[in-house]
Amino acid sequence: MTFSKTTFSVFCLVALLFLALIVVLKQWHFGVRETFGDAAAPDGLTPVRNRLLQQLEERQQELEQLYIPSDNLPTSLGFMDTRTPETEIGCEELSGVNAVDFLGSGYTKTVLKAALPEGLFVALKSVNHQGTDMRLCMEDFKDHQSCHELVSFKLRKEIVLLQRLQHPNIIKFKGQCQDSAVVGGITAVLEQGKPLEMIQLLQSPWEERFRVCLGLVRLLQYLSSSPLGSVALLDFQPRQFVMVSGELKLTDLDDASIEEPRCEEDSDCLLQFPLRNFTFRCSPSRICEGLNEMRNLYNAYRYFFTYLLPHQAPPLLKPLVENIMNSTGDLKQSINKTLVDFEEVLHMYKSGLHLENVPPLITKDYAVLKGMRSVGNMEYRCWPSYNEQGCVLSVHSAREAALICSSHPQCTSFSLGNERTWTGRLLASFRSGFSHLVPDVNSAVYMRRVKASGAVL
Repeated sequence: MTFSKTTFSVFCLVALLFLALIVVLKQWHFGVRETFGDAAAPDGLTPVRNRLLQQLEERQQELEQLYIPSDNLPTSLGFMDTRTPETEIGCEELSGVNAVDFLGSGYTKTVLKAALPEGLFVALKSVNHQGTDMRLCMEDFKDHQSCHELVSFKLRKEIVLLQRLQHPNIIKFKGQCQDSAVVGGITAVLEQGKPLEMIQLLQSPWEERFRVCLGLVRLLQYLSSSPLGSVALLDFQPRQFVMVSGELKLTDLDDASIEEPRCEEDSDCLLQFPLRNFTFRCSPSRICEGLNEMRNLYNAYRYFFTYLLPHQAPPLLKPLVENIMNSTGDLKQSINKTLVDFEEVLHMYKSGLHLENVPPLITKDYAVLKGMRSVGNMEYRCWPSYNEQGCVLSVHSAREAALICSSHPQCTSFSLGNERTWTGRLLASFRSGFSHLVPDVNSAVYMRRVKASGAVL
């Protein structure tokens, strides 16, 4: 009886040990699969590691396609403090940098406003270690160093593009540094701009809104035949742009593409948008030629022209503006022809040709006091005005200012000084009254004449 109990106990103990061994082996097996993927490849690398290395190689090849040797550019893709005559800021200058403001962050990059020792303010772009791209990479590969390298390729690509693509409507590239001990990895030094605020822009004078659209068209015309070929902005959004001294500038280039899509038939050359689709011809060389250009142009129409161009356009320029809206909304013409149309609007606006129907003697209804400036002004508001607290508008001449004043019931006088807008047009201040005049050689006051009945003409 004792023997039977002992045999049974030993049997149970062996069974328990066997089950525990099975559990341990299974945990080890699934742990290996989770960490290293399935069976290791013949070269000793796991499939997960191979996938990571493949992505790194693809990003490097993408960079090499962008790089074109030039006398003015570095001859390698190593970004360790390489400089050009136009980019003087490097690791040494950034060693004493002070970040003074957080400008923004996205999936890949963080942007800081920084003050250099000499007082110059610049924007510093670096890898966003807390961003979505870094987080997803770490979830997939669990390799911080390799993920940092993979994510940083977008910034490296942007640096190459900013070196290669130079245009007044592209943010100025001022330098770079790759030194983790200085500013946390690879860093691009850029001209500082202000984020594009569409709501604020919608409230600005038509002339300023037209300037933004004109700058955009000039940029797209350059991108259509750039030194790298036809460039498509795949992530075309207002947030990719900033404002610098009233000028629109492209600042985010990491999602740009320099390859036209390949095709076998016309149906492959399809542009799809939320409300419209367009199909273009597949060329004999099996490339959708011009598709990048048209993609950019339609995005400019739906994100910028629709909101900024038609509203408050000068009446005699409206037919030209409507023609631009129709041709771009239906993609009826190229970016080159679109730019010609914009330049025609600009010429007419600057030269005052759109005012040919204004009565030439309208200023006779006003008494002119040259060399004088009004004081104690009684302002009234008009929209859109260059001054939120009053009525300040852009005019070609005193004749156009007189026409505007005559159309405003509150207006009894206006002043012209030597302040001008970007087009060279004068800024006129309109008011409903003032207390007295003082000498000012740079100003002239125009007062509406009063009839014998006391009514203002």
